Amino acid sequence: MLGDCTVVVPTIGRPSLDVLLDALAAGRGPRPAALVLVDDRPAGPPLHPDRPGLPPVRVVRTGGGGPARARNLGWRTASTPWIAFLDDDVVPDPDWYEQLDADLRDLPPDVAGSQGRVRVPLPEGRRPTDWERGTAGLATSSWITADLAYRRAALAAVGGFDERFPRAFREDSDLALRVMGTGGRLVRGQRWITHPVRPVDRWVSLRVQAGNADDVLMRRLHGPGWRDRADAPLGRRPRHLAVTAAGLAALGLAAARRPRAAALAAAAWAAGTAEFAWARIAPGPRDRAELTTMALTSAAIPPLATWHVLRGVVQHRRGTPWRGLPDLVLFDRDGTLVHDFPYNGDPAWVRPVDGAAEALDRLRARGVKVGVVSNQSGVARGIITAAQVRACMDRLEELLGPFDVVRWCPHGPEDGCGCRKPAPGMVKDACTALGVDPARCVVVGDIGADVDAATAAGAVGVLVPTPVTRRAEVAAAPRAAETLAAAVDDVLWGRW
Repeated sequence: MLGDCTVVVPTIGRPSLDVLLDALAAGRGPRPAALVLVDDRPAGPPLHPDRPGLPPVRVVRTGGGGPARARNLGWRTASTPWIAFLDDDVVPDPDWYEQLDADLRDLPPDVAGSQGRVRVPLPEGRRPTDWERGTAGLATSSWITADLAYRRAALAAVGGFDERFPRAFREDSDLALRVMGTGGRLVRGQRWITHPVRPVDRWVSLRVQAGNADDVLMRRLHGPGWRDRADAPLGRRPRHLAVTAAGLAALGLAAARRPRAAALAAAAWAAGTAEFAWARIAPGPRDRAELTTMALTSAAIPPLATWHVLRGVVQHRRGTPWRGLPDLVLFDRDGTLVHDFPYNGDPAWVRPVDGAAEALDRLRARGVKVGVVSNQSGVARGIITAAQVRACMDRLEELLGPFDVVRWCPHGPEDGCGCRKPAPGMVKDACTALGVDPARCVVVGDIGADVDAATAAGAVGVLVPTPVTRRAEVAAAPRAAETLAAAVDDVLWGRW
């Protein structure tokens, strides 16, 4: 079973990664097909993950896009039916491979994912701090990707993780709700990981308030009942709003020279702040550092949380569903990737259009497969030979490759074949060869036949017109972009 699974670990290069890799190297049982480490640092020295005992390792880099983007690149890099996500600060049990194998084996087709079990060790001999208690909540959380295996097909069907969630918060719950919305079930397995409490500074509770904006996005996407379905309690947000309102009222009334009313509002603010501080202090240690931190942050958190809620309301006022990236982008050759020299059979005349190499590399860097579908009727007309077409395709590969799939049609318009665009044959065949649902494929070309072939195959067509593109084709195209780079921009932003 594990031969059908790839382990994906997004990382920002924390020392805990070495602990994780040591545990995976020493684990008992069969090994997965591969281990993909996604380096999510904007820059830095290469990772050195090689250890005896690890599965085959591949390292890919995002350039710093956040955990959602990193996980997306990881699963797109893999080709196995199952993807097992681990965070870079967890420690799998020695029998984790064996238990993962047992958890995934013989699952019915409607099961889209399997969550592992999490333990969070807390300090002995003293009460846990506020941060430690918060981390301990991971042990009972639902659908967290600290250890969660998904069917690759389930990820592809919903476009993977929503990259509008910029931090490690709510992106896993959002994915779970979307997967379950397609009819897939998520189950809990019997494998275990340990999630140590990460060392942090005293102001971490202020930084995590940014997650309130992500909660607004969750509501926009999944409706007011999302918390029940995601097992995500509301917490203290209404009280934070009330405390913040009391504080603002006190300031406003004081400015209006209404001292008695201002004093009452200030008393309400002080009482609410004190209650919040005590709720955090009572279960924790009573040393001076913790008491000082709790007092200061308890005064700052209510207005900060409220600010992030308001920021989320503005930022996510639309909340359109996430489509993610397509699994495959197919390009027409002549007039789209290279300058169009009619019936070209000379590799020396294969000349990329401006920005073609950069556009293709941007797609590859995000884990999107790329290919070519090209009509070559010059073969049927006797103007060029099949050998010349292959030589030009080889030159294209040298200049702009590698391509995951290349298909070309040697027939003429009168031959009635099913492959010549606007027929869908080449698009369908390319999707079948790579195991891609045509609905997750985009076809980019410079004439109406490219768009029509995409539509007929169930894919999405994007027209990038040139001076020879007919006006009627431009007017009829459901999607168009001024340049190849602009078309790729739209794809990478989910506008396809």
